[in-house]
Amino acid sequence: MNFSKIKIITGFLVLSSLLSSCGFKKSRDDQKLIIFHAGSLSVPVKEVIDAFNKENPEISVLIEAAGSRDCARKITDLNKECDVMASADYTVIDELLIPEFADWNIRFASNEMVIVYTENSHYADQIDSTNWCEILLKEDVTYGRSDPNSDPCGYRTVLVSKLAELHYQIPGFSESILAKNQNYIRPKETDLLALLEINTLDYVFIYRSVAVQHNLKYILLPSQINLENPGYADFYKLATVKINGKRLGETITKVGEPMIYGLTVPKNAPHKENALKFVDYLLSTKGMAIMEKNGQPSIVPFFTDSFKGIPESLKKYALEKQ
Repeated sequence: MNFSKIKIITGFLVLSSLLSSCGFKKSRDDQKLIIFHAGSLSVPVKEVIDAFNKENPEISVLIEAAGSRDCARKITDLNKECDVMASADYTVIDELLIPEFADWNIRFASNEMVIVYTENSHYADQIDSTNWCEILLKEDVTYGRSDPNSDPCGYRTVLVSKLAELHYQIPGFSESILAKNQNYIRPKETDLLALLEINTLDYVFIYRSVAVQHNLKYILLPSQINLENPGYADFYKLATVKINGKRLGETITKVGEPMIYGLTVPKNAPHKENALKFVDYLLSTKGMAIMEKNGQPSIVPFFTDSFKGIPESLKKYALEKQ
């Protein structure tokens, strides 16, 4: 065999190797799944992923937890790749992603606001659903809440304070409680748990599901103010709060309503097939059983404003508004 033939064969083998390597890389990348989700979904989403991977071991799932509005901004402002976006408030998807970045929104779970504490919290042996307003205002008590502009739990805390003022008939309560301990405002509600555990904070406004998942002591709030009961929807509407809008300088007025979680697959999801497979699993009886075990009751199927945009394989999990 002469030298020129050796060069041709060697070149062919090198090219084949490169093509093979590229094909392998593409195949491996195709088996990814990127999920952005609300902090309050961290525990159930992890458990759903574990169950999902038992049936789909070839898919490598990457997750990022943040306040729901921050999750949306990663898509809209930072152009970060995302396959599934799960929000603690379905309206975040409606207001920030649809129609430019997403076509549809499926509402899938509910929750309620509570106040968590530990046995070391000041007045832990006294606080209850009738006197928490008085106790949280005491000078020797510290409490934490999340940022209304980053996290639905943050603006829901503001709404709860305003509803509490009306329900308990305590003039000026909302303004007073929101002015207190502002140095303990964090991007998402789960960021506050460590401060609670080391006794820096006495109390934290958070979702009941998070309290259940972390085995925390918590105070149940009356249905009139906990944002869970559809029967009090008209009363919830009496509370409003302004937060940042889509663009700098814009604001959105959030009106109190029963809390409902939502999810979507962005238009430019890089692994759309895997995304739809995961959403199908999450919304199935298997996935929702995991959600309910973690304190987040299923509302599937529920009405949506974007039914026509939902992929055919997922329409069974939603209802079309008439």
